[in-house]
Amino acid sequence: MSSGEEESFIKTPKQLITVVVLSFVVPILIIVLLVKYVGAGDRGGSGNQALTAEATEARIQPVARFELKGAAGAKALRAGEEVYKAQCSACHEVGAAGAPKLGDAGAWAARLKTGYEALLTSALKGKGAMAAQAGGEYEDLEIGRAVVHMANAAGAKFAEPKAPAAAEAPAAAPGAAPAMPAAAPASK
Repeated sequence: MSSGEEESFIKTPKQLITVVVLSFVVPILIIVLLVKYVGAGDRGGSGNQALTAEATEARIQPVARFELKGAAGAKALRAGEEVYKAQCSACHEVGAAGAPKLGDAGAWAARLKTGYEALLTSALKGKGAMAAQAGGEYEDLEIGRAVVHMANAAGAKFAEPKAPAAAEAPAAAPGAAPAMPAAAPASK
């Protein structure tokens, strides 16, 4: 052997076959082990609860719900101060977006001159930055009571609206035939 010649470490066909097989098997084995390592364990990050029954139920629930009000019978109407605290105070306590503050007679003066009906209409239909209050959680009568509460705090003397009286017509006895109107006399 001369110094210029390089010697190969593969000298027999058996060694050649072994090297070729290992050149395919070793990379595949490394890839399999890496996949197992990366995919192993719970990755407690976002999305790991996406396939639970609760998460699926929350995703497929209807956007809107239908609730039939008054099906359970008559409910007690809330007082104006209670409705004010729950619905109106967020803006009217601090004067947000130009809302007149509760008890500020100067800010309410021009509004009070328009009268209760105009104030109630503004509350029910909305005005300026105030959203319409009709058709929400509170009955129109309850919103009217809140309007009276705010107006009276600013110096008005509005009477609180009363609940409409129940129908006073007597109910017919069960099983009784309805009364027929008397026939008109025949003309000649």
